[in-house]
Amino acid sequence: MPDNFNFELVSPERLLLSEQVVDVVIPASEGEMTVMAHHAPTMTTIKPGVVKVHAASGKKQDYVVFGGFADILPTGCTLLAESAIPVEDLRQDELTRRIDLARAELEDAEHHEHKSRLEHYIMEMTRLRGAIGQD
Repeated sequence: MPDNFNFELVSPERLLLSEQVVDVVIPASEGEMTVMAHHAPTMTTIKPGVVKVHAASGKKQDYVVFGGFADILPTGCTLLAESAIPVEDLRQDELTRRIDLARAELEDAEHHEHKSRLEHYIMEMTRLRGAIGQD
């Protein structure tokens, strides 16, 4: 049986989750990453995506995150999200609204780097909308 570790999911609004887990799959900027107990110390940025939590109790929970970063230690993982919400609480139009806002900002963007970040964000949000069935 795998060891458990402490996982915390924090957004600016609140602490969404703090409990013992078996593993957590996070949408790291370089691709999905599974975190388990005794993981090598790592810090990574998080892209928009779904965090999949497998609690020690056996319960599975999914959360949508809109960016942030994760601090991973052998004894635990803390994910500091720019914004996060349980998948089941996500309003159908929320992802579309965020995509539309980013597209409007993209139209006014002047610097190449800013445009590139917005284009990447729109791509990730569109992919996320498809992944959770909100086409």
